[in-house]
Formats: sequence, structure tokens, C-alpha cells
Amino acid sequence: MIRVCFHGAESTGKSVLAEKLSRELGLPWVGEYGREYAETLGTDFTMADLLAIAAGHEARVKAVEASGADMALLDTDPLMTAAWAEMLFGEIPGELLSYPKADLYLLFETDVPWIEDGTRFFGSLAERARFAQTAEAVLRRAGVPYLAIGGNWAARESNARAAIAGLT
Repeated sequence: MIRVCFHGAESTGKSVLAEKLSRELGLPWVGEYGREYAETLGTDFTMADLLAIAAGHEARVKAVEASGADMALLDTDPLMTAAWAEMLFGEIPGELLSYPKADLYLLFETDVPWIEDGTRFFGSLAERARFAQTAEAVLRRAGVPYLAIGGNWAARESNARAAIAGLT
């Protein structure tokens, strides 16, 4: 199964666009397990929480894979959880880097307005910039292919659609 992962700092449109493109393109979408985890158990995360989030997300991806789907859109993956680990604790456990990787990462830039939703952490300009740099550094460290997705909402959607179409 081809995995396309929406990756990047908070409040950059990943979840909204992943779900929209999933519906419109008829592709399975694996929602952000970490958001559900935070909404259920709170946001006072420990490293154990991040490891549980990565495992829970990957279990959902494996379920989609077992369904026989040719391609799936992933709203984050353990590499994004690795970026969270770096941001929150200053370290990345090797376990977060050992999960299967997506075939393409769409790295969403922070050039759209921040929207607080009750589960977000890094809203200042400096924090968003640091998170964006950390998210990209994790992708470089993992040696995975990625494409930057920025600009207004229409440009983001157009560029994401083109990237996905290029994989089929």
C-alpha cells in the first residue's frame, strides 16, 4: 500500500485537507490518533504517552493496509510523533524512528493563521517556526522523500492533489 503522510506543525491544515482529499479521491484516511488520545486523556503528555500514540496510529494504518487498499492518506505518523518528542522532551526515542515510513511526506508549512482548538501547544511565531524546523529535521534524519506544501488553502490543496496524483 502506498502511504502518503500529511506532516508538519500544528494548525497548518493537515487534518482538514487529508479528510477532504480522502472523501473526494475515494482513498482511505487514517485520522490523527494523537488528537483523539489528547481529547480523551488530556495533554499532560509523558514519553510513554507519545509511544502509545505512535503505536495506536500505526495499528490503524495496519488495519487499512490489511483491507487491501492501494493507497492511504495518513494524518500524521510516528515521525510526527518523533517531532513532538523532540519539542516536548528534547529527545527522540529510537522506537519512533523504527516504524514503517510513508512513501511520500507532504510537509505543511506554517504560513497560514494559527487556530487554537484546545489541544494545541505551540502557537507563538517562534514556537511555530521551531516546530516546523523540527518536523522537517525529523524527515531529513529519517531519509524519507518529502514535498513542502505551503501558500494559501487553494495552493495547498492543489499541490497536495498533484503530489498524490504523481504516485498513482
